[in-house]
Amino acid sequence: MSGFRQEAVLGCAPADLEHVQAIVTRAGTSFAKGMKILPPERRYGMFAVYAFCREVDDIADGDVQVPDRIEALKDWHKRIERLYEGETQDGLDRALVATITRFALRKEDFAAVIDGMAMDAAGPVVAPDEATLDLYCDRVASAVGRLSVRVFGDNSPEADRVAHHLGRALQLTNILRDVQEDADRGRLYLPRELLVRYDVPLDPQEALYALGLDPLARVLVARAADHFRDARLAMKRCDSVAMRPARIMAASYRPILTALLRRGWRHPDVPVKVSKPGRILRSLLAYYR
Repeated sequence: MSGFRQEAVLGCAPADLEHVQAIVTRAGTSFAKGMKILPPERRYGMFAVYAFCREVDDIADGDVQVPDRIEALKDWHKRIERLYEGETQDGLDRALVATITRFALRKEDFAAVIDGMAMDAAGPVVAPDEATLDLYCDRVASAVGRLSVRVFGDNSPEADRVAHHLGRALQLTNILRDVQEDADRGRLYLPRELLVRYDVPLDPQEALYALGLDPLARVLVARAADHFRDARLAMKRCDSVAMRPARIMAASYRPILTALLRRGWRHPDVPVKVSKPGRILRSLLAYYR
């Protein structure tokens, strides 16, 4: 945090900023590095949003021990209500209130993320219908996007459109990539209608060996590709600087979808390989255009 006074960032105390950054760092993802392109206020605003997402996701996945995961998520609903009334209890609360105030974040988007986590916490998601899958993608991905684009610097309807499409593109890519991993956890996020159409069993483990899995997955690849395209078109109608993180995220994720399509789903346990130099080059290009 050299080059500026910590106290000036979002009006937060240094300890509160360090608290949310620590949550991000503990997650062990590349998120913190990716957010370095943002100026300090926006960077720490994104750290606060990410820390919130990490906390509720850990509850949903059972990574933190709570007596009742659904009740713990309901407590988060109450906590968000208190934050919008200005009531805070810890460093994360204070960082979130500062971020909500500075970037005019909407309460309903936080609520949607919590509700998405509750869908997982209620029991393994197995073969949801199309409408339920789309709702899930909206809650766990696009709602995060709606919070993020505001922190990035664009609260226009087109920015919400970016969040809508890019969130779904990323989540469908994750689902297609993680079929094996999800099955090992008793989950199957593929839509029931397509499973029935391609004669794929609704049982997560049995679905892995079905001949229809490959053509089914290719349908979802096409949907994800459409969402990437529509997100890109919406970005062009948004503030170019504000959309840099979104462009970089899309440029980093799109090759995963291409690699998955190349590998296919005859052997979904085979790891997908994406050229690291190629991803870096695409990210650099996305930064400048």
